[in-house]
Amino acid sequence: MTSYENRYWWSKDGLRLHARDYSGSDALPPILCLPGLTRNARDFEGLAEALDGRARVIAVSFRGRGESAYAKDPMTYVPLTYVQDVEAMLDAFGITRFVAIGTSLGGIVTMVLAATARGRLAGAVLNDIGPEIEAAGLARIRGYVGKGQSFPTWLHAARCVQENNEDVYPGWGIEDWLAMAKRTHRLTSAGRIVLDYDLKIAEPFRVPNTEGGPDMWAALDTLNGVPTLVVRGERSDILSASVAERMVERLSPSELVTVPNVGHTPLLTEPEALAGIGRLLDRVAG
Repeated sequence: MTSYENRYWWSKDGLRLHARDYSGSDALPPILCLPGLTRNARDFEGLAEALDGRARVIAVSFRGRGESAYAKDPMTYVPLTYVQDVEAMLDAFGITRFVAIGTSLGGIVTMVLAATARGRLAGAVLNDIGPEIEAAGLARIRGYVGKGQSFPTWLHAARCVQENNEDVYPGWGIEDWLAMAKRTHRLTSAGRIVLDYDLKIAEPFRVPNTEGGPDMWAALDTLNGVPTLVVRGERSDILSASVAERMVERLSPSELVTVPNVGHTPLLTEPEALAGIGRLLDRVAG
């Protein structure tokens, strides 16, 4: 496994937040990896290993996930707060230019960062997310987020992960499910295995949507001029093929890569995704 350093910084409201910092060549700007709703820095272990030191990789755990502190106010579990937390990290680590790789929620954060930190963004990967989210996928997420379970063994946890995700990764075996369980769960002091996030991240989902929310197509448009890769899982119920195509039509320079036989979300270690990320980094390197 590629080695990393645990790094910490403080949010504006006093939370100690965590990232894994994988060393790499300084010929490219650091790659900032931003995870999905219920994921954490461990989600990018495979990608960091596959990149093999081509660039420094900083994998973030948003507040309430992994080794990052849980928020006192669950209504801060929203994208604009995550953006502020990332901006605090950039300042704390002295990062003036970076490539963002955002998976799902992390891609929403990336699109907003494109507007707020545009001068710093050297390239972007939007992994199975866009300005419009499919209703069926959003309903599926609402159905499971914040519902905790505990398990006596890692194998029990892996079987549960498999039952909930077989449609997403139909080609996986038990070793894959065990690895995913260990990325998404933790062992408690009582010897039980539980989800590695604050179950209260679900609370903002219970607030009815109001009119006049942020226009994510406008946020996407701020990526124009920034090399961008859109990755879509062929079986995705979050990012439709038509929305993905509209995204690359609006952005220049950009590319769309579809990962076959995978749903929401690709791990980014698939050959198609890795090749696309390599081409993006080539373009950033100029």
